[in-house]
Amino acid sequence: MANTFFQFKKFIVHQEHTSMKVCTDACLFGAWAAHDQELLNAKSILDIGTGTGLLSLLLAQANPNATFTAVEIEQEAATEAASNFTLSPWHEQLNLVHDTIQNFGNNTITRYNVIITNPPFYEGDLKSPDENKNTAAHSTALPWNILIENVAKLLTDGGSFFVLIPTLRAYTMQKLCDTNGLQLEEEVLVHNTAKTLPIRAMQKFTKKNMAQMDAEKTNVVPQVKRTKIFIKDADNNYSPEFIALLKDYYLHL
Repeated sequence: MANTFFQFKKFIVHQEHTSMKVCTDACLFGAWAAHDQELLNAKSILDIGTGTGLLSLLLAQANPNATFTAVEIEQEAATEAASNFTLSPWHEQLNLVHDTIQNFGNNTITRYNVIITNPPFYEGDLKSPDENKNTAAHSTALPWNILIENVAKLLTDGGSFFVLIPTLRAYTMQKLCDTNGLQLEEEVLVHNTAKTLPIRAMQKFTKKNMAQMDAEKTNVVPQVKRTKIFIKDADNNYSPEFIALLKDYYLHL
């Protein structure tokens, strides 16, 4: 049975009623984004599909001066995330919205400096008998084209978009974002160990402004920073790179 909570150094994530539990790749993703200078300078941050509220909490620890809006479609997850926010040191900065991103996007005039998401991504896989888990995990509940259209609408010009996806679908995400005016700036491939294939891609996009669009017309090819990170080393311990990102969050690092 999965733990009903996950204790971090400065906050706790209760997850008894949430289908998608705290996992290593999501923690790594949040910690990676939290080290980005654009995020540290951001005043307004939107978390799409917040689940337990994990990403918003990780980022609020890094940037307690920002205002966070976390949108969640599933009722039990939204209730639990709201509770996790209330219990945190940053409860005044964290706001939970129980809604679809489509409805939210159509009913707000706010534009965000940073948008982050760990979106549903399973399409052809067998569905679970748990409908809440299907909503959280399967992209039929939130097709990527709808997601990215809303990201492009809600992001400020020059704003940053962070997303965590399976490695095999990284190029699909890149092309979809490019179609919607979001330029890939950085991509980190996540491996469990040096001997395994990458399992996830962490991507950062920037919403293009007019100068960037003009540069594209002159065939200036933007340079993408591409790196990799290993979760475990050869001795099955956390790697130095992983520790450097998570040491402010994990209890025993």
